[in-house]
Parts: sequence; structure tokens; C-alpha cells
Amino acid sequence: MKRLLILATVLLSACGFQLRGAYSFPFDTLYIALAESSELRSVIKRNVEASTQTRIVAAPADAQASLTILGDVVLKKIMSLNSAGRVREYQLERTFTFRVTDPKGQEFLPPNTIRITREMTFDDAAVLSKEAEEVLLWRDIQNDLVQQLLRRLAAGKLKPAGT
Repeated sequence: MKRLLILATVLLSACGFQLRGAYSFPFDTLYIALAESSELRSVIKRNVEASTQTRIVAAPADAQASLTILGDVVLKKIMSLNSAGRVREYQLERTFTFRVTDPKGQEFLPPNTIRITREMTFDDAAVLSKEAEEVLLWRDIQNDLVQQLLRRLAAGKLKPAGT
């Protein structure tokens, strides 16, 4: 039994598996260029402050880096119809474009795009449950978006002047 446990540990470490831990950003303060009342801003702020040493500040002048949202497009597309011409399947899609700069305008991250999609079946006989499922899928998309954003923020580096 002990050998099996050691073997499993060695195999997991050899494949690169590691638990998601705290992120390390190349800046200590971050300004998020979204309205204070924005749900997305509050989710990003909560995740940044919970998993990094970085603080979210209220003014761009107080920040070492600014997160600017260049686009946030939410789409619900019809993917297929049944024989009666009613919707059978939807695709939910969110395309989020952003960049991160320092106070001088130099880029930590150039414009980046995160695109997330989910498919959802639809049934006229279960409209209420399908609406609840859609709400859950949109929340899952947003959570996935924020996690991808955090990973990209952690990978950002200030480019030297003139490059």
C-alpha cells in the first residue's frame, strides 16, 4: 500500500500536476477600469485580493498597473432547431478583450482576448429549469473568465522602454 502511494505521488509530480495556489503579479496595486457597481469588477477584485498580495485601488494614479477593458461581448446563438422549427440547442459565448498598462502607458500585457463558449440544450417543456441552467452557465463562464484573467495577469511583465 505504501509503495502504491509513493508511486502515485511520483506519477502526479512527473506529469506537472500541482494544486492551484496563490498567483504572483508583477505589480502590488491594480486599478480596474470598470464602474464600482459592476458585478464583473467586484468578482475580479474579490479573486485578486483573495489569491494575490496585490491590492485593488480606487484611482489610476494610485496604481502600479491599470486593467482596461477594451471589449466585453456576450452572445446567445441558436445552434440547432428541431423538426418543428423550435430551438433545440444554444451556444453561450463571451468574448472579453483587455490590456494592462503602467501609469506611463507601457504595457504589462498587450491587448488580449479571452473567448469562452458553452453549449446548452433547450426544451419547451422545461422552460423554467432551462432558464435556471442558463443563469448557472453564464456564472460559470464569468468564473472561468476571471480565472483565465488572473493567470494572464500573473504572466505579464513590464516591457523595457523602446521595445
